[in-house]
Amino acid sequence: MDTRTALLRRIRIWIVLFIVGLVVSGVTAFPLPAEVRLLESLLRGPLAPVAEALPGLADWVDRIRTGLDAVESEYPFVLYGTDWLAFAHLVIAVAFYGPLRDPVRNVWVVQFGMIACVMVVPLALICGPIRGIPFFWQLIDMSFGVFGIIPLLIVHRMIRRLESLGTEAAEGTAPAPFVQRA
Repeated sequence: MDTRTALLRRIRIWIVLFIVGLVVSGVTAFPLPAEVRLLESLLRGPLAPVAEALPGLADWVDRIRTGLDAVESEYPFVLYGTDWLAFAHLVIAVAFYGPLRDPVRNVWVVQFGMIACVMVVPLALICGPIRGIPFFWQLIDMSFGVFGIIPLLIVHRMIRRLESLGTEAAEGTAPAPFVQRA
């Protein structure tokens, strides 16, 4: 396997991993009330030592469950917001099909993803306190941006290297030219 082919393969592996992360993040936002109930039961059962070591975590999860139960029973339309959050993750994952197919031509999608990851931090720091989110939970939210940008930085660097090797034409990854018919 030559350098270009190996590099393209590594780029695609990293992009697929990022897509999987987006899809998992999105899909898990749909059943939020059930997931929080499960987490609470785990903290009372097998994860009780964690709850004892971090009582603030257990209290926070209980508060979330109470709020989600109230919303789910009385105001289920509010959960529509998390449905849209889930949908947005899935749509962004679809956008990464472009760099998966042709990384050099669609490097802008990777750059967009990096910008979005950076924007997670100020969003958590601004909206977290406004919404009464504990700082430790804001750190968890910010970790999605911090950990999300790592594979994108790696991919971006590899795409720039691929671009310098002139791989698009050599590997046949460039799309066929548009032909207009009369």
